[in-house]
Formats: sequence, C-alpha cells, structure tokens
Amino acid sequence: MSAAPTNQIPGFYHRKIGDIVVTAISDGYLDGDVSVLRNIEPDDAMAMLKANFRPGRRTFVNGFVVRSKGRTALIETGSGNYLLPTAGKLMQNVLAAGVDPNEIDTVLLTHMHPDHSAGLTNMADNSRYFPNAELTAHENEPKHWLDDGAMAKADARAQKMYFQAAREQIAPYAKQTRLFQQGEVFPGVTALPAHGHTPGHTCYMIESGGESLLIWGDIVHVPEIQTARPEVAIAFDTDMEKAIASRRRIFDMAATDGLLVAGMHLHFPAFSHLVRAGDGYRLMPEPWAHEM
Repeated sequence: MSAAPTNQIPGFYHRKIGDIVVTAISDGYLDGDVSVLRNIEPDDAMAMLKANFRPGRRTFVNGFVVRSKGRTALIETGSGNYLLPTAGKLMQNVLAAGVDPNEIDTVLLTHMHPDHSAGLTNMADNSRYFPNAELTAHENEPKHWLDDGAMAKADARAQKMYFQAAREQIAPYAKQTRLFQQGEVFPGVTALPAHGHTPGHTCYMIESGGESLLIWGDIVHVPEIQTARPEVAIAFDTDMEKAIASRRRIFDMAATDGLLVAGMHLHFPAFSHLVRAGDGYRLMPEPWAHEM
C-alpha cells in the first residue's frame, strides 16, 4: 500500500490561446482581514465571504508564462520572500512547469507592488532571477515608485513594502528595462492601461488565431466581493476612484465581449468568464481541462 501524500501537486496549469501557450503559475496565497476594504461594512464583507464558503479574506497570487513565436515571457514574478510564507512559491512552480528561468526573455509587470515584482531579484546577492529578461512595465510605474516626494507622503509600511521594495527589486534590471504607454509589448500581447490601483497599472490582452485572453492584473483582490459590488475598493489602491472606474470599464468590456479572463488574485488557475448579475457581476470559472 502506498503512503498517503504529504504535499500538493505543483501549482501550474496550461491553456492554449490560438498558437500561444499560457501557463498559470501559483505563487501561493495571502490571508488577511476585511478591514482593508473600502465602501463596504466589515460585517457585510464577511457575510458575502461566508455565503461563498470562504472563512475570510484569502488572496491568491498568480503569475503567467506566455510562450509565443519562439519567445517566452513571464507576467508577474510573485512575492519572493517579502510577504507571508504561504506565498513566494512562483519560482518553484515555474521550474516544476519545465520552464528554465534563463529562457525567459521578457518579464511583463502589471504594476510594481511586492506580490507582483518582489520575485525579480535575489536580495542575498542582488542577482537577477531572470538574467536574460528585459523588464517591461508602464512608464508610470518606476516614475512613481522612484519618486522621493511620493515616497515621503506615504506611511512607513508603504515606504518599505512598496517604494523601497520596488527600488530594490528593479535596480539590477536598470540596463535592461523597457517602458511603454500602450500597444503590443510582446508577440500577441497588447498592453491596456487600467490605472488607479497604481499609477501605471496595466492589463494584458493576449490574442492569437481568433482567440483571446485578458489578464487583468489587480482589477480585483477579493473576487467574491468586488465582482458583485464593483464599487468596493481596497486600501492598497493609489487612487481609489480611478481604480473603481477602471474596474467598471474592464468588467463591462469583459462581460459585453464574453472575454476569457484571468487575474493575479483570482482563485487558481484563474481562467474565467464574467457575466452580469443584477447590479454587479459574477465569475464563472472555466472547468479544468486535461487536454490543451
């Protein structure tokens, strides 16, 4: 009789979009309370979570490997060792998925918060985890996080976890960084700015062979609540009103066009559709497929 398993299977899942292969990569999850939510009472937030069989606010963290036209990109790098020990697993799952970090030629960031960019650099020796990759992000991101004036206005936690972490992580890539405003940023991948959560927060539309996938970054952090009530914001938003407006715009586009979507904080492996439900929306997770 075989021994009972003690570990879960590696966290990766492949999905074809035309000729492009997108691999969802789990970085793990981050638990917290609902006090960070805005425009909703804590009791209401907890009631919505419990109605969805969630014991509390658990934020999943995902990244995505994109293979297109002989090239390999990574969208987001996870949280490294900056946050809770339940996260920071992206690299081990990248390797488990059969991806050599040396083959990644482009790292695309939706924005520079630590659960997205803190897996760029090994702080023990300042070495790049992706030595052959060009770091690519919206031009507003480094402009904001490298701004000493903006940093001085932030509280101590934000100074350390947002501004300082971003500076530490992107510095080794200074000579191999490409900034954009919008448009195609990788073969078959188009940047769609959705500012508000951060000044340069960006979604990525992947298109090939008549199929598409919208990777919407941090349009939501708590999907059970923010899809039903798009007006609910989070304390981590740089500009809450702009973040809400971007969420409403992206939701409308996704539902109207029937887009396949994925996000950094949707429950792994994240591929879903969004449908209208009353005054809000509802996520319809795509069933797991054993064949690509």
